[in-house]
This record gives sequence, C-alpha cells and structure tokens, in this order.
Amino acid sequence: MPTIDNEKYEAVIGLEVHAQLLTDSKAFAPVSSEYGGAPNTQVTPLCLGHPGTLPVLNENLVRYTIRMGLATNCKVAEKSIFARKNYFYPDLPKGYQISQYETPICYDGHIQIELEDYDKTIGITRIHMEEDAGKSIHDQDPYHTLIDLNRAGTPLIEIVSEPDMRTPREAYEYLKKIKQIVQYLEVCDGNMEEGSLRCDANVSIRPRGQKEFGTRTELKNMNSFRNVERALIYEIERQIDLVESGGEVIQQTLLWDPNKLETRQMRSKEEAHDYRYFPEPDLPPIIVTSDLLDEVKTELPELPDVRFERFIKELGLNADDAEILTESRYLADYFEEALDILDDPKAIANVILTEVLRVLNEKSISIQEFSISPEQLTELIQLKKDDKINSSAMQTIFNEMLESADSPLDLAKKLNLIQVSDTGFLEPIIEDVIESNPEEVQRYREGKKALIGFFIGQVMKESKGKANPKLVRELISKKLELN
Repeated sequence: MPTIDNEKYEAVIGLEVHAQLLTDSKAFAPVSSEYGGAPNTQVTPLCLGHPGTLPVLNENLVRYTIRMGLATNCKVAEKSIFARKNYFYPDLPKGYQISQYETPICYDGHIQIELEDYDKTIGITRIHMEEDAGKSIHDQDPYHTLIDLNRAGTPLIEIVSEPDMRTPREAYEYLKKIKQIVQYLEVCDGNMEEGSLRCDANVSIRPRGQKEFGTRTELKNMNSFRNVERALIYEIERQIDLVESGGEVIQQTLLWDPNKLETRQMRSKEEAHDYRYFPEPDLPPIIVTSDLLDEVKTELPELPDVRFERFIKELGLNADDAEILTESRYLADYFEEALDILDDPKAIANVILTEVLRVLNEKSISIQEFSISPEQLTELIQLKKDDKINSSAMQTIFNEMLESADSPLDLAKKLNLIQVSDTGFLEPIIEDVIESNPEEVQRYREGKKALIGFFIGQVMKESKGKANPKLVRELISKKLELN
C-alpha cells in the first residue's frame, strides 16, 4: 500500500530541498564558493554586508537552475525577478537573503519515483534561485558562537515538492532521485554530510478520506536520506499518538536529533516572522530567451531514467543491474568507457557489480578515485574470455591490480596464472588420470556421463590448476569415447 500502516490516518509529506550549486564563484560576488576553505577567507565586502556594495548575477546560477528545471519537467518562466527575504540572524550580515518569491524561474514540474510495488509521480511546485547564509558554529567554543561567512552568498536552488508523498519511504526515494538528477547534471555534488544537499520536510496527518490537510510541522537538521526517513516515521507516529490521546498538533519547526532519534522544538529564526519580501532593487529581471533555453537544452546529458531504459533495451542488461549501474552518472560513464573498448556488456557489468563495487564499498571511495582504469579492466576480462586465465586467477589478478601498475597479462605471467592450452603438456596427464581410474572409466562408458567432472578435477589437480578446463573437457571426452 502506498500509504502508512495505519487504518485510521494517512500522512501528507512535502519536501523542500536546497542544492548548493557547483559554480566556481558565488551567486553575486566574484569569490570562490568551494567548500572547506579556512573560515572567513572566501568573502568580499558584499558578503560582509558593507553599505554601497552591489550584487552582480552569476550567469551559471541561471543556467544551472534552468538545467534542473528542464530535467524535472518544469515550465521555465520567460521573466522572473529576484526578491529580498528579510530577517535578522548573526550569520546574515546584510539582514536579508536574495531569493525569489512570487516569480520562481522554474515551476509546475514532476518526477517519477519507483518503489517495490508501485511507481508514483511527485509534483514539483517550483525551483527558485537564492543565495545561502553564513554558518553559525556552536560546538568549538563553550562561551561563544563563532561565525564563518565563507558560505554567505553561495548559490543555491530550492526545489519545493507538492505535498504528494504519503510515506517516509516515498520521501526517501524522492530525495534519492533528486540527488541522482543533480549529480547527472553536474550542478551539485549531492553531499548531504557537507551540507551541499539539505532537506526540510513538512508533515501532517489527516483521517483517511479527508481532503483537507491537517496542521503541519516542519522538520529540519536531517543530514542523510536515512535520517529523513527516520525523522518522518517518528513525527508521523508522534502526531497520531497526540491526536489519539485528545491533543492537538501545533504548527512549529522541529529539529531532528539523530543521536536520540527524536525531534525537539527549535528556537527558530523563522517562527512568527514575516519575511517582508519585496523585489530586489539592485538586480534586473531575469529574461530567459528562446536562444538561451535551446542552448541549455543542448547541454543536458542523458538523464538516468533514459540511460536505465537504454541499458536494458539496447545492452540486454536486467533491470536490477541497470538500476545499480545508472544510480551514479560516474559509474555508468565508467561502464560505458569499458564498453567502448570491449563489446561485452554482461561480462563488464558482472565484474563492475561484483569486484569493483566491493572495493568501492570496502574503501568508502567513489569510482572517480578507483585505481583500475576501464582499459585495464577490459584487458583483464579479455584474458578470461580468451581462456588464458580461469575465474579464480581473474580475481587474484584483479586484487593485485589494485596495488600494481603492471598490466593484467604481466601480472598473470608473474603470478604463474596463465592457463596451459598446450595439448603436448596436457595429454600425458590425461592418459595418466584415465589409466589410474579404471572403475570410473567403466562407469562413464556405461552412461554415468556426470563423471566427466571427476576426470577434469583430477587433471586440474595434477596440472596444479594450470590446465585450460574447456580444453581438458574436450580432450577427455574424446579419449573416453574412443577407447
């Protein structure tokens, strides 16, 4: 059932996702927006809120937002304006954020999410541009809150969903899809731990069959997909218990505590605040021409859903394998680079899904940090296809390749793992095995053909694993049928 497991109530969930854009500079100032710099080193007078400073729009902020809008089936407004969102907070020197309010640049979109038993379309209300605030640091000094303004002015897009989700699992899958799309578009790295993808959730409950929404609460401070799901489960159950015991849900902002696995009320800068939005006087309206729109469309990569279908229909992969390979753009790129060298999708997919992913998981690294190139991987697979090595040797060589710059063939020779396909070497061994096992030979000739495995095993043992099993099978079959 695409709903929570409660007969009396259903949940209504909407997500607001902030994605930090991978532009070289900030939204309105020519200074680096890269994560990880020393505190307060990536600032300009504009970031510090100095009087008389003027914002200048970063063109890529507009391009990246349009890119995300197109990828999520949004309409793109021909004209949109920036607005000032006014509030006081220590990490906001200007006293306002430049955002968009009544006229978002992208609106009325949707994406498809896939769950085990059903698929579902989730509407996207709007995607708008804004700048980030700075960062307040509370845990480095017992007596003071420290302010780092490196993040102030970093370009963001806010993706606001319709309240279409009914379960925490749907919210999880929606968030996963948003992360996948921003990474495919290369507009955001999708790293929730570093804060470059942040999610707030609005959640309410209502009696089943009721059309009106219940009173909602807003959940913040969820720094992983799993925490979003856990926080929603907790809050839905809290609201149901509250209503069932005669209480009333109050509209409030709650912080999720990932250690205690519970929510607590937040002393929010947003509570009881009127942002007093008004048009930003220092920036002209954004006009999206048809030429600009066409240009951005041509820059779009093949999106994950399209790539997934192609991997199944054109390459013959099963749905599970195609889903794992297309989850990350860079893993799919690695797979296709290997495919350009060796036209064997299933063999390449098999090695990536077993050996490559095992290493990535063990070392907690991405495919971009993986030491074996697609060229080296395909050379290893080709050795196996040519029967020069067996499956066991292939794994041994793969593990050696992680630490060695030698080619797979050189490693196979060095480790003495090349299979012997020399009949002059194999025939004496086969003769000896047949002569040493007269009873098994007799039973084979009487119809116990499964004994071929016994003979192959004996030859492999005598050859210390060097014999080519396919050739051994062929030679033994001929010998046993002839005599």
